[in-house]
Amino acid sequence: MRDSIKTTRVEVPTAFDADPEHRALCWTVGPTGDLAVLLVHRRHLEHMGYIKGWVGWVPKPPFDGVLVTRRSDGSVDRLPLEDVPIRPSHIALLPDARLLVAGGRAPRSEAGVWEPNTVVYSPEGEPEHSFCLGDDIPVLTTDRSGRVWTAYGDEGIYGGHPESTAGLAGWSSTGQAVWAPEGRLPDLPLQGCTAATDGDDVWLVWYSGTRHGGTFLTRITSSTGEVASWPSPVRVPDGFAVRDGRAVLTRRNHNQRSTNVTRAELDGDTWVITDERRITVPDRVVMHCGQGRDGTLRLRAGDAWVHIRA
Repeated sequence: MRDSIKTTRVEVPTAFDADPEHRALCWTVGPTGDLAVLLVHRRHLEHMGYIKGWVGWVPKPPFDGVLVTRRSDGSVDRLPLEDVPIRPSHIALLPDARLLVAGGRAPRSEAGVWEPNTVVYSPEGEPEHSFCLGDDIPVLTTDRSGRVWTAYGDEGIYGGHPESTAGLAGWSSTGQAVWAPEGRLPDLPLQGCTAATDGDDVWLVWYSGTRHGGTFLTRITSSTGEVASWPSPVRVPDGFAVRDGRAVLTRRNHNQRSTNVTRAELDGDTWVITDERRITVPDRVVMHCGQGRDGTLRLRAGDAWVHIRA
């Protein structure tokens, strides 16, 4: 057993400490470790009082925002965005300094056509592409090559969108479906939990709704589409990072300033728990709190990010 769960550091980026008129909303960790946050002025926001934390602030499209990116070398970039046409649930960094903004739900026209819920912006903040990434998207991440990976919720899986129906999907940065499970999963997905990347591998964490189902860790080799899955050592985690057969998983304590942290190691065909702790974090932990890159989990707690290494 390990002696302790060690958080490498707590990051409170001053670049994201906007004036009181702004809120730090959607955030992401890029494939090279850059941390980006979308700041939106209060005049564009409405507050859903029954939802605690930053996820309770919802922008009303079209709205203006500023993407603030803190690079791994410590430099900071600011990219203004004007007239964002969708209500975003996710942002993601793409190669060549491009940005993807995606909504969690996909609207349908009166004719039943799926309408765009995703926009890709140029390095100058101009829209380049718009398309639909499926419906009911709780999990979205990108890999080093610019592919986009999604895991869906039950309303998307049973809602009729062809890629959402499969539970997991891979996309090009122009909205073309490039990967599907095709029967290679151990069970039928019901809900995506979280995601991580490790080199060329993308990991999607999801759970099944069948009688004998559970939570699974699925590894996809981005360059080949090869798939491998294991039962998760933690039920329904909301944060996950992995490297060299070691993993760290978190499961938040609802609306509290603490989270449960589990370490596990891959022993043959089984992830074996090596340590479990409850740690205190700087602020409330809510939905969409964890993203893993190359063995480091960034866990958002309010407007601070806790770094936990696998």
